[in-house]
Amino acid sequence: MSGEAAAVRAAQEHPHGPERLCEEGDRVYARAVRRGRVPRRDSEAVPCLLDLGLLHPDPDDMDWLVPTAPQEVMTRLLRELCAEMGDAHRRMDSALSAADRYAGLGSRLRPAGGAGPLGSEASLRVLDGLPRIQTAIDEASAACVTEVLTVQPGGIRPEHELSEGLPRAMELRHRGVRMRDLYTHVARHGQGLLGYLELMGDAVEARTLDEVPERLILFDRTVAFVPANTRRSVALELRHPALVDYLATVFERLWRLAVPVGSPVPAPEDGGVGVSHRERSIAALLAEGHQDAAIAERLGISVRTCRAHIARLSERLGATSRTQLGVRIAHAGLDRPPGADGLP
Repeated sequence: MSGEAAAVRAAQEHPHGPERLCEEGDRVYARAVRRGRVPRRDSEAVPCLLDLGLLHPDPDDMDWLVPTAPQEVMTRLLRELCAEMGDAHRRMDSALSAADRYAGLGSRLRPAGGAGPLGSEASLRVLDGLPRIQTAIDEASAACVTEVLTVQPGGIRPEHELSEGLPRAMELRHRGVRMRDLYTHVARHGQGLLGYLELMGDAVEARTLDEVPERLILFDRTVAFVPANTRRSVALELRHPALVDYLATVFERLWRLAVPVGSPVPAPEDGGVGVSHRERSIAALLAEGHQDAAIAERLGISVRTCRAHIARLSERLGATSRTQLGVRIAHAGLDRPPGADGLP
């Protein structure tokens, strides 16, 4: 089983948060608190402890993991709970304010299907909930006649997601609509994506980058869909020409920088230290001050895989701590993304 598949399986076997650890995770974390640290191998069966930030590498010895203080864990849980409650209160206040405004409009409020600023041609529409989002995308897809542009962040696309979108893609292909998709380099390793591209033929062209922005779907350069929260349970439907043109321009610039899926990812110069393309991308993000979880999300890999790359990077550069690693990255000229050497 590949490292990516093992990480996915491990995450599925540990579907919990820090407030309710699995039995093995509770034992390992308790042992780390009592002893001050545990060998890295002790966490192999419980990757949840690293993913949740309850254990992290010892800066002085990467073969050991040290625990996050229980008080800090408790503080984080309470802070997250307070933030969720505050967000719920703000949404309730906004809903009540909106209800008061709408009540005062009376007969001036037009039905959702009518013309005008409150009708179907609204420049911006908030879609709350996955069913409403999917319905709006299906309607835009049915009206599409020319092209679809998409940005697909994350790593390997789950085969069930590709299967669910296949009927819509086949219908677009049947109508002669061209599709262009941007993925991260990690997505190249998914057999589902390769099978999907082979099935779609010339109707779909895919390219990849080290990292891509948040999800984007753009139909005929007239309507775009972007997520409005991190869970992607709320989305924005954009129809304002200036906004849509801006998003299309961003897509085209990324497209020119991306590598076609059928072509190999070019290996950057690494100063002779044997650093891979992925490790150089991670080095550049570390130099910018990003934490492991943020780097993993931007590159479409698991936190566990990201930390394994960081450990190998430390070994190749001869760094024994995070601070020393940052210095070695700068000295080796790895503090810029791959392909950025020629940029001013």
